[in-house]
Amino acid sequence: MKKIIAVLFLACALMGYAQDSSIKPAFQAFSGALVKLKKAKNGYHKFMLEIVAAPWAFKAEGEVAAPGGDPDMLINALFDGDLYAVLAYVPSATSGADGQEYQVGLFDMMLFFEDEPTKIRNLNFTLLPPANDDWAMSAFNDAQSSGSLLGKIWKGKYDREITKASANPLTKQSVRSMQKAAEEAAAKEEEERMAKMAAKKSKKKKKAAVVDECDDPDMTVKEKRRCQMKAKNAAPKSAEPKKKKKKKKKRD
Repeated sequence: MKKIIAVLFLACALMGYAQDSSIKPAFQAFSGALVKLKKAKNGYHKFMLEIVAAPWAFKAEGEVAAPGGDPDMLINALFDGDLYAVLAYVPSATSGADGQEYQVGLFDMMLFFEDEPTKIRNLNFTLLPPANDDWAMSAFNDAQSSGSLLGKIWKGKYDREITKASANPLTKQSVRSMQKAAEEAAAKEEEERMAKMAAKKSKKKKKAAVVDECDDPDMTVKEKRRCQMKAKNAAPKSAEPKKKKKKKKKRD
């Protein structure tokens, strides 16, 4: 019996290891200018980062420890550019209500002060419109569970990936550019949709006009068919410009 329990325990451990090794987190850095930081209270600052620009639509809230208990150090770091955030996520793109793709597999975040991880507690993520429907929430919950299997990701295991992400953080300017591009794409899509609707409406009107003209109850079936064929053939011809006939020159 003990042997069976040992085998089952080993099998579960191997399955857990296999699941853990199959998860590959990705990282995205955000400039400190996107982070809102409140004054320290009892040694912790409340912070918040909110962004809605494809592929991101979320709000992260939590508390970060004041280094050495100094209430001004992180506040000053925001202005000096020495504080930035790094998001950890499991790549899981889902389509938002606006037709854009969003990454919703968020599971952890760290604030870095002078390129060193700080201490964070009470971290909470909220998915925001247009990427917070049932599909997005399902993928988000899966990522929360999967991410917990990775253990302490800020302790050296993924330093190379984190450093690479930190070298290219999203800034306020890049976020505005992303939002502008999305707005322009949406406007173009709406313009094309309206043009298609107008063309469809015009086609229906023309068809209705032909039906009215050839729907004389006194006409025979054969006459109605001829009328419809005549109207159909006349439509493209009327759109073509009439060619001027060349006058023949009289010979002397």
